[in-house]
Amino acid sequence: MKYVARMMLGAALLAATGVAVAQQGAKRGAPARAPELAYLLTEGQNINAFVREGAVAAHLLLRNGTDPRILVAFPAGNSGAGQWFARLDRAATWRLEQAPRPVTMREPEGARTLHGIVTEASIDAPRLTLAKTVLSSIRFLRDYQSVGRIPNEVEATPVAAANTITAYRRRLDGAPGYFLKMEVLDGSVAGTTIRAGAGGRIRLRITAATGETPLTGLATRDLLNARAANDPTARDALHFLSYREKFLAGSWRFQTYFGRDTLMSVRLLMPVLQPGAVEAGLGSVLARLDARGDVAHEEGIGEFAVVDRRQHGGSGDAAVLDYAMIDDDYMLAPVAATYLLDHADRAAARRFLARKMTSEGVPGTVEPAGKALVRNLRYVVATAQPFAQGPAVERLIALKAGRLTGQWRDSEEGLGRGRYAYDVNAVFVPAALDAAARMLRAGLLDAYLTPQDRAALMQAPAMATVWRERAPALFRVDIPATQASTRVRDYARSLGIPAGPALASLGNAPLTFHALSLDERGKAVPIVNSDEGFALMFADPSPAELETYVTAAMRPFPAGLMTDIGMLVANAAQADATAQGRFTPAAYHGAVVWSWQQALFAAGLERQLARRDLPASTRAVLTRAQATLWRAIQATRATQSSELWSWAYEGGRYKVVAFGAGKQDVDESNAAQLWSTVYLAVQPPK
Repeated sequence: MKYVARMMLGAALLAATGVAVAQQGAKRGAPARAPELAYLLTEGQNINAFVREGAVAAHLLLRNGTDPRILVAFPAGNSGAGQWFARLDRAATWRLEQAPRPVTMREPEGARTLHGIVTEASIDAPRLTLAKTVLSSIRFLRDYQSVGRIPNEVEATPVAAANTITAYRRRLDGAPGYFLKMEVLDGSVAGTTIRAGAGGRIRLRITAATGETPLTGLATRDLLNARAANDPTARDALHFLSYREKFLAGSWRFQTYFGRDTLMSVRLLMPVLQPGAVEAGLGSVLARLDARGDVAHEEGIGEFAVVDRRQHGGSGDAAVLDYAMIDDDYMLAPVAATYLLDHADRAAARRFLARKMTSEGVPGTVEPAGKALVRNLRYVVATAQPFAQGPAVERLIALKAGRLTGQWRDSEEGLGRGRYAYDVNAVFVPAALDAAARMLRAGLLDAYLTPQDRAALMQAPAMATVWRERAPALFRVDIPATQASTRVRDYARSLGIPAGPALASLGNAPLTFHALSLDERGKAVPIVNSDEGFALMFADPSPAELETYVTAAMRPFPAGLMTDIGMLVANAAQADATAQGRFTPAAYHGAVVWSWQQALFAAGLERQLARRDLPASTRAVLTRAQATLWRAIQATRATQSSELWSWAYEGGRYKVVAFGAGKQDVDESNAAQLWSTVYLAVQPPK
């Protein structure tokens, strides 16, 4: 959407938080040229302004409160510039005086080009004292924000001259680097302290830029088809995060390729994406497969790659790919099969598979997409074979050695210290095997199969049956009604929330749900969780299973997951006190709401209701669940494009609290999150 319209929307949105917005042309007095994309939003303590135009894409963040900061994140090279200030005695509030506009400039100490933004902002603080200036990869800015540490060699030293503070550093390998300048328009500079002017405010002109190579943005016409919902916030977020080279997982903290995020977002958005956008997403995943066919989780690029390679005795800035996660390995096949067999026509599918791509996961290799896909399918079959031959807990797909993470709940506490994740083993492995069998039958892969490949893939249908019939049962938890009720009552008391609705929903039957994970001995981690949505989206549970497990999720919290402000992703009421301490409303994967998990559950319910083999009783359970879930989704419509949010219970109701706004929150939410834009495709039932 054009700049003026979005600025008007941004002004209305931010007026309630005291943010003033003004436009500025390229020259004073000249009419403002509309960038391709420009919009604003406030989330918790953060004011966010996004702009994209040609070679410039940037996210400006101004942090209110007692710990103010200025941060500018660039998709180019996943780079950024951040200025942290010393803690204030009282909370202060920023005001965006002039919206960010794109600039192209020369580096201060050379002739090479930097791309960035210039903006003006003021803050009602008597003084700001510089604490830390970080100009480098967003990975390092992210680390500094969360744990207060960065490599010594990337720390920047700002220089004050008159009323201007400037910091610039080239990349460690001599490539064009990163620039941040703060010109004090109202106030004064004394050493490392900026003091307010006569009116009690500090006003700054902020210029930030990067020398990293720009990405090629996907224009709106190349991104969405006519079926996409008319949701300006979600459209803007998706627009900012979409590039021909890759989709970005989220801004500001995860502003680069993530395999799982790409695959899940492409799958949920697929009905409203243009074919080229789907293929951009799938192509980015295929290009990053390693020699075994393992899907890359995250890429380290720009200066992060330079530092990482030096630390391991290497050199250069080739992407450092992380293959630590296990869920994405089994997502690729079902997502690719859905596109190639259900959405693309046969000719388009063949063209995509024949497209040559340069492999980042196998450097020096140029291969057709189809060959890369077959490599992943071989990996799926090989790793699934042990359990198919002898179903036992120890033959499930475990987290990689020494890891506490391996699927989307990728914080150290996200799986409750389990080793075998429910979603990977009960849903994605059989779904991947089924997808491999479908693509083999369709003949699309014939040009890329060796006789050994074909023989391996022919085993997939029988293997899928074993996984589908035996794996989910290992995660089943049954808790006697009296015991379950006691735990719900005690847990509700500890959180200061009512237990009545939750207790009423339990009845006299045992509480049955799928465990979040199993520990290394095969013992269930008894946490009610939202990962049942994966089964709704990628599997075909029996009617009895649907009734049992959908009901378990849809009960009021803390019996199930439902609150007034959304479906929580975890409920530790049935776990011990230690586990409950790991799954609080301040935990990244605790008793919080993730936008895309609600969308996944909603899309899964719609998919199950499209089946023709369900009895009326099952359809009634699913229909009630659908209505309950959509009431909660629509109650928090303003937060849908955010990554996640927490809550407080006040005045007899749950109230949305921005994640990162609380003192105990482990991190902060991304203002633009790729898989939170999926409501463009996932829409309420008509």
